[in-house]
Amino acid sequence: QVQLVESGGGLVQPGGSLRLSCAASGSVAMINAMGWYRQAPGKERELVATVISSDGNTNYADSVKDRFTISRDNAKNTVYLQMNSLKPEDTADYYCNAKVRQLFTTLVRDYWGQGTQVTVSS
Repeated sequence: QVQLVESGGGLVQPGGSLRLSCAASGSVAMINAMGWYRQAPGKERELVATVISSDGNTNYADSVKDRFTISRDNAKNTVYLQMNSLKPEDTADYYCNAKVRQLFTTLVRDYWGQGTQVTVSS
């Protein structure tokens, strides 16, 4: 099994910053990509940012470009999301995603963290 554990959410004022972390553990042979998604109340889950493990290529939602930065530490199977200039509309539950090939298999599966809440409010 593979587990993703997130941390770093909380309450922050508009214009503030937060840093989310997500660490993968368990029977991990290879992680192809990791990313962050978010879901606000009454809305569908949406992509925030992703990073490819092999080359570091990143992809961002237009709404967070130039404010959020995704990075990864392959040795620690960890992905980070630095969120700056936060806005009230960034308020959501943030979920970590990893595309993982487990040990002794060739299949790549999606795994999700339990979610961490980010609230941007004055």
